[in-house]
Formats: sequence, C-alpha cells, structure tokens
Amino acid sequence: MSAVSAVSAVTAVSAVTAVTAVTDLVRPERLPRSSRYDPAWLLGLDMGPHPLWLLEDLAQDLDLRPGMRILDLGTGKGATSVFLAREYGARVVAADWWIAPEEAAAVFAEAGVGDRVEAVRAEAHALPFEDESFDAIVSIDAFEYFGTSDTCLPCLTRLLRPGGQLGIATAAMTREVRDLGAVPPHIRRAVGREAIAWHTPDRWRFQWEVTELVRVTSARLQRDAWRDWLLWSRACAEHLPDGRKSHQPVIDMLTEDGGAFLSFALVTARKN
Repeated sequence: MSAVSAVSAVTAVSAVTAVTAVTDLVRPERLPRSSRYDPAWLLGLDMGPHPLWLLEDLAQDLDLRPGMRILDLGTGKGATSVFLAREYGARVVAADWWIAPEEAAAVFAEAGVGDRVEAVRAEAHALPFEDESFDAIVSIDAFEYFGTSDTCLPCLTRLLRPGGQLGIATAAMTREVRDLGAVPPHIRRAVGREAIAWHTPDRWRFQWEVTELVRVTSARLQRDAWRDWLLWSRACAEHLPDGRKSHQPVIDMLTEDGGAFLSFALVTARKN
C-alpha cells in the first residue's frame, strides 16, 4: 500500500497515535478524496495550511479530466501534484522555486506517480515552458507570493491552451487591507506585512477580468477556512519537531481572529 493511502479513517490516524489534533484531519463526509491520504504523510510535507483540503474544494469549480497536462505552480514538497495525478489522472508539471526537484521527485516516486509527475525548479515570473502547453494551471497556497503583480496573469495565460483553466487557492482577507486602513494587530503580530497581499475574491475577480485575458468562472471564500487552517496548525504543533514554536503564532492569530478577517480565496477562470 502506498504511503499516501489509508485503509480507513482509523488506520490513517493510527500512524500518529496520541496526537489528538490529527484525528481532525480525516473528514470523509466533507472531503472524501483528501481523507484517503495518511495525515502523517501530509504533515511530513507541511509548508502551509492543509493543501489537499484546499485543492479538493477548488477542484469543484474546475473541469479536471484524465490526460490533462496541468502545471502545479508552487507545489512545495509535492502533495498537491500527487493528488492531481492520482485523483484526476492528470499529467503534472510540479514547479517550485524553493524545493529542489530531487526532493519532490522522491515524494512522487514513493507515491507511485513518478511516471506522471515531472518536478522542475522554476520562478513564477520566468516560467520556462512553451506557449499553450498546458490545459490547466493550479496554484495552492502560493499565489499570494507572486500573483499580485499586474504582469503575472499575462505570463500565465500565454501557457494555457485556448479555453484552458486557471485555479488558485490563496490566503485571503474578508475585507481589503486598503479598506481597513491597516493590517489588524493580531494578524500583523503573526505575519507582518505579508497580509497586505491577502486579497478578497472580489479583488481577484476584478484584477483578472479587467485584463480581458480570462473569464472568471468562480470567486469565493472557502467555507470555514479559518477553522480548517486552525485545525491544521494545531496538528502541526503537536506532531512536528519544533512544531509548537513555529505554529503557535499562527494558532494565536487564528484563535483571536475567529473568522472576522482571515480566510482563503478560491478563484477559477478560463482563458478567452
């Protein structure tokens, strides 16, 4: 059996017994595809909020089909690329700037998708791919780091075939920082100025549609995003080495926020 699979929810959780928060990471009633993956495996690839919850939710607004060539932009250690290959039968190019391709390739080989996922090192503003070479581009918990530039969307749409799809799940605010006048103190203490780039779905919709390069097909806040993020952060704090030190500021931020400002934006579009 693959390291990413679990016979049942109980089996998945057994890999990390005595870690109470990890039991909350198996949610078959809401996220059945993600619940087939061992929480311990996912925690070992931690680079941010539960990537498969975000991707599975986002995929409801996309039309992903077997054989598609998908660019997973900002894949991190590769969990989302494994998911795209296994769950949707896609051929995936897993691109990241910070993670060595060899490290990601090892994850793909262990998950049994090494023949369907290619790991590459690429910077989002200088992507080394041919025009119209992808059916879809997906970015999970990464777009806020490079996608706010007005020049980003043209760089991405040139890679999409006519009618190709773009989907992002990105940290968001329920109101624009510009409208608030400042980053709220409890958020600033945890992430500093980073939250300035956490835009609302409406802001993303306008920024994309004004270019006339794409037609936005959905733009929404993820339901209970702050709670999902908090569950993940608590599991990381309990399970990972030094997890409490690295995740406690985020736990404190989310607990104080209570969903007032923090969320995730899920945005999809088709190339015109």
